[in-house]
Amino acid sequence: MTPAIFSPAGLTLSAEERAFFREAQPAGYILFGRNVADREQLRALTDELRALHGRDRLLISIDQEGGRVARMKPPVWDAYPTGQAFADLWQIAPSSAIEAARCNGALLGLDLAEVGINVDYSPLLDVRQPGAHDVIGDRALGTEPLQVAALGRAVLDGLAAAGVAGCIKHMPGHGRAGADSHKELPTVTADAEALALDLAPFRTLAARARIGMTAHVRYTAWDDAAPGTLSPFVVGRIIRETIGFAGLLLSDDLDMEALSGSVPERAAAAHRAGCDLALNCWAKMDDMVGMANLLPAMDDARLARLDAALAVADAAEPLDRGALLASRDALLRIAA
Repeated sequence: MTPAIFSPAGLTLSAEERAFFREAQPAGYILFGRNVADREQLRALTDELRALHGRDRLLISIDQEGGRVARMKPPVWDAYPTGQAFADLWQIAPSSAIEAARCNGALLGLDLAEVGINVDYSPLLDVRQPGAHDVIGDRALGTEPLQVAALGRAVLDGLAAAGVAGCIKHMPGHGRAGADSHKELPTVTADAEALALDLAPFRTLAARARIGMTAHVRYTAWDDAAPGTLSPFVVGRIIRETIGFAGLLLSDDLDMEALSGSVPERAAAAHRAGCDLALNCWAKMDDMVGMANLLPAMDDARLARLDAALAVADAAEPLDRGALLASRDALLRIAA
């Protein structure tokens, strides 16, 4: 199995994609708006991916946070609030904010599970900092680590109740970055003492989260050359040891302009740094083929972390969508 997450180009698989995916056997897939039309089409696509590999437990993922980061959109699917909505409610009633975030996570999970998606790249545990770039902005769950961790845990629990694994991101923290890593490499010059604040929510939820994602951010206190995703020190010492995250670790999207070199070269560097899976989002066949040729097969430890991450689906609970929606909306109205 190739330690990578790939993406199809459209609403159905092409013959070329079908042949390549069958041969490469990636660990999983990520879907975007280009892959989404309606419930019937999306379920057919995820069913086809599973049938292609003969694996019911296949990682199929999406960025469905709410607010400006949502691949499944109205009118087919509901619009979801931003992280800021729960942060605002926390200032008035923390316990209500936690329950609202849990209900929201469960509602998101129901939408995803219905169409065969079992991983959501949420929640963000980035602690929002004043003066930082708005790439995180209202996506964040707050400016205080305890608050972010509490709300993040609620999102994870809500998703899991619906049989969907959440993913904590962006380790070891994107909240104080002064640039958008989609466009350029942010450099954070804060010292290790200040960065402890960024690490705190991840440390709190390290044992609870089964999937995590790195940040394409350079932290001069830890590695003044390589961004976190490509840094053996950041991945090994900070994420694995200091944070204590033992779950499945994904790179952020390797097509982002924060990184240099070809996409296959970036994937190999992320793998060497200690990332379990290399994430490639843009369905460029040459890049995916290059990654498959360059990356070694997944070892037993990575396979075990992948299997443990996807076991969340086994514990799905019966949920009442109407009751969840009514409860979430009533709680959010407290801060309206």
